[in-house]
Amino acid sequence: MTGSDTLRSIDLTRIGDGRYKATNGRGGVLPIGSGDDPDFTPVELLLAALAGCSAIDVDAITGKRAAALSFDVRAEGDKIRDDQGNHMTNLKVTFDVVFPEGEGGDAAREFLPRAVAMSRDRLCTVSRTVQIGGPVEFTPDS
Repeated sequence: MTGSDTLRSIDLTRIGDGRYKATNGRGGVLPIGSGDDPDFTPVELLLAALAGCSAIDVDAITGKRAAALSFDVRAEGDKIRDDQGNHMTNLKVTFDVVFPEGEGGDAAREFLPRAVAMSRDRLCTVSRTVQIGGPVEFTPDS
């Protein structure tokens, strides 16, 4: 797959002082801020993307066995500045999932660690991209 089959994009527009809106091709809009307002910062969006991507994977996999009664995920890490510049370290995604009693719930509980590992090691595009790393091209269009 190449080109339009693989390309993902968003557009970002300044909407105020330190505030922007990201718009996807489906019309979804997400406000982004610098931390002086309630909007998510870019670092918080990275954490949300890590948690959300893996949550979608894990929920789909375990949900084949039983629907979760509660499904919570926490993503965290340390934002540091060192000789490599600003970056995140100690990234961690923690799942707190409760399944119903019974055979389906038991199967989902038993499979949860494997589902989390599958997401981490293969399925979650966001965490895989962070783990693998690679250059990001920045180009001024002026």
